[in-house]
Amino acid sequence: MISWSDYFKRQIELWGKDTQKILQKKRVLLVGAGGLGCSVGFGIGASGVGEIDIVDFDRVSISNIHRQIAFEIEDEGKFKAKVLAKKIKKKSPFVEVKAFEVGFEEFIKSAKREYDLIIDATDNLQTRAKIDKWAKSQNIPWIYGAVEEFNGQVCFFENSNFDTFANKTHTPKGIAAPMVMQIASFEANLALRFLANLPTKKDTLFFIYYNSFGEFKIQEFKMPKKEKR
Repeated sequence: MISWSDYFKRQIELWGKDTQKILQKKRVLLVGAGGLGCSVGFGIGASGVGEIDIVDFDRVSISNIHRQIAFEIEDEGKFKAKVLAKKIKKKSPFVEVKAFEVGFEEFIKSAKREYDLIIDATDNLQTRAKIDKWAKSQNIPWIYGAVEEFNGQVCFFENSNFDTFANKTHTPKGIAAPMVMQIASFEANLALRFLANLPTKKDTLFFIYYNSFGEFKIQEFKMPKKEKR
């Protein structure tokens, strides 16, 4: 039988057993099991978050596999949420993972579980606007992540206004796997810090990119709060 202390040895060295036990009591809703979702799922699942629910109605296609690291060629045609849940569980015996093979709107109609955090791993602004609306109605913070080409955005939404993005239309551009993993890593790090009760910068948009010379850059923008009517 695998020892909890042995499995999380290096993290326990980082922040101690008490903090590691805190993570074990947390429940996260991961919306999206594609490129961002795969990397975020592995990141938080193998780090000791106790429960993860994954929502995604999509199936694996060949064009997904190069950047959606949980999937292999033989997974083509299978439900992403189900495959990802199985592989996170296989990697860590200390996490409970449930897959919901439905869209986000359908999921929240019957959602009865309480969450400590919602993590966005979707690929469109319309779904993110719905996440924001539901998260605020449930008083749950959420982490937004978006990526394309050699840039991405991440924001921990608590009190700030997502309407800045919600009404925009955008056609996704090309992307490579390392940039997806980099943005997902940023999301997962913010999530773990928050869930472990460590200081976490909220309501600030991080714009993360590589410029034309390949230099890594980060810009920060304070997000506006929603005006009261």
